[in-house]
Amino acid sequence: MANTIEIEGQVRDEFGKGAARRMRVAQQIPATIYAGGADPVFVKLPMKETTLGLRRRNALFTIKYGADSKMAVVKDVQRNPVKRIVEHIDFYEVKAGEKIEVEVPVFAVGLPKGAAVAFVDIQRLPVRADVSNLPERIDVNVDGLESGAKVFAKDLNLPEGVELSSTDPEESVVTVEVPEDASASTASTEGTEAGAEGEGSAAEGGQAETAETESK
Repeated sequence: MANTIEIEGQVRDEFGKGAARRMRVAQQIPATIYAGGADPVFVKLPMKETTLGLRRRNALFTIKYGADSKMAVVKDVQRNPVKRIVEHIDFYEVKAGEKIEVEVPVFAVGLPKGAAVAFVDIQRLPVRADVSNLPERIDVNVDGLESGAKVFAKDLNLPEGVELSSTDPEESVVTVEVPEDASASTASTEGTEAGAEGEGSAAEGGQAETAETESK
């Protein structure tokens, strides 16, 4: 679940590429906090602490600037395509007790039976949850499941207070099956073993026939 990350920032009064470049040199990230119906707030945030905070998916930020502060979630992150450093962040202001929709990555955990493998059909699942209780990931237990098994959205064990948003409850989230290459490899191995047994039998038959001819 998301924990609140507190960031101490400053009001931003410079704009444009030149200002953004100077902020990055000073190890700061320009950011904008949007709120429904209100004017956005422009801030600059410490690069190290903010970048570390961004590693937490669906994290809840408390951003302080001067005497004010806002609680917000990340809306969009712009990164340099080459250096991959964060160049700008858009936040969306939220209120305590508010429920919002977020996308959560899905992971299959555990080992299916035999050569079966778990395939995640829905990589990111849209859910609704309280801003103080946003999940970072959804784990689907596939331990011991056999090939052909499916885990549907309705079968997910979601954290308390988290609900599916726009996903069909009957939609498959994870499928367990034996990969085609594994099946082909098994069949090839079995065929090779059967062929070796056949060759052995034929060789034994040839030796018996030769011995019989020599005895005559």
